Amino acid sequence: MSQDTFAIKSDPALWEKLDMDVERFSNIPPMLTGAYQGVFLEQKNRPRAMSYFDGMIENIFSGRIQEMAGAKEEGRPVVGTFCVYVPEEIVQAVNGVCVGLCGGSPGSIPDAEKVLPRNICPMVKSAFGFKVGRICPYFQVVDFVYGETTCDAKKKTWELLNEYVPTHVMEIPQMKRERDKRLWVDEVKDFKTEIEKISSKKVTYENLQDAIRLLNDKRRAMQRLNDLRHHTPSPISGKDMLLIQQIAFYDAPQRFTEKVHALCDELEERIAQGDAVAPASTPRIMVSGTPMALPNWKLHNIIETSGAVVVNEESCIGTRYYKDTIDENAQTVDEQLERLTERYMQIDCSCFTPNEERIGQVLKEYKASGAQGLIDYCLQFCHTYNIEAVKLRQMCEKEGIPFLAIESDYSQEDIGQLQTRVEAFIEQIQG
Repeated sequence: MSQDTFAIKSDPALWEKLDMDVERFSNIPPMLTGAYQGVFLEQKNRPRAMSYFDGMIENIFSGRIQEMAGAKEEGRPVVGTFCVYVPEEIVQAVNGVCVGLCGGSPGSIPDAEKVLPRNICPMVKSAFGFKVGRICPYFQVVDFVYGETTCDAKKKTWELLNEYVPTHVMEIPQMKRERDKRLWVDEVKDFKTEIEKISSKKVTYENLQDAIRLLNDKRRAMQRLNDLRHHTPSPISGKDMLLIQQIAFYDAPQRFTEKVHALCDELEERIAQGDAVAPASTPRIMVSGTPMALPNWKLHNIIETSGAVVVNEESCIGTRYYKDTIDENAQTVDEQLERLTERYMQIDCSCFTPNEERIGQVLKEYKASGAQGLIDYCLQFCHTYNIEAVKLRQMCEKEGIPFLAIESDYSQEDIGQLQTRVEAFIEQIQG
């Protein structure tokens, strides 16, 4: 898709129906259009199949919202979530729509800071600000949202968010003992009961099995794509891969899976033909740490305009979302829920203690990706990831892996400083 034809579409009539602040939100599509053009469409030699994902961004505030509004009119629940621990299989089992609501924009933070403290995670403030400012069609289209207790800022913010939109909270145990698993299974069962109540539909064995297979297929497609990007030279940029992972949280699962496989087919052809986005000598960077919710493309853009390529993301918007699948051999609903819980327990969030599994997973992914350096990215005031970076640094020192820890927010104010640090890190890798 060319820069000349790309434009994020507006739909003021739809936004009005969703009770948005239409006058204020109308400024967002042209602003995001310019940002997207500069970050993505100026890239050279992008895969042709990226046109679908460009189209998803063009329709991010219109076509996809219309689909969700249509689902509501059909009586299907539209559920917003903030974390990869909330099991979307159960929403899918009642023919519902599950959409990620994490905020990745600084524009909504001033709205949030009228209510919330300034010194908390920008992702939490961004998401909350979208709702209180009525400037996010996804927040406006959902029937209710499901939060979780993975961090203090989140679980207390959900109490306040409930004043603006019905907000249910799932308790996530922060150890992984057998007693914690039992608690977690009970939480998943409670989630199932709540979804059944709201949707007026029963989660049957057959429907849940179909949902598990559907979302396992989506994860396998993402695993295939991530494996292909690990090829040297890489057939796809890190920015494009980040974009696809962000879109995974709001696109329709079956359609998304088909389009990812179509992209993978093209990437296999590119690899066979030696067609890459950068020469084989280009420094290869892996990014770990906190999620990068759409439209947070700052770090990837800095890395890839500084002469390197990003080849892996160990993140909730990254491999944590799709690296594990659910065992499909359960014989009853209770067994399905237990297998489902076991899969979600394999996600290595920094909220867990102890969390040596994550350190080992980062090293495993680093080696598999062919990376030559690790950048650990942490949003400001995310204490668990900031502290866990100490162990990552220790692991990297032991393994002889170049390591850089970065703490940032969504503003543009630190781009110059980050650019300098990243460029120096790339020079260190190049020797």
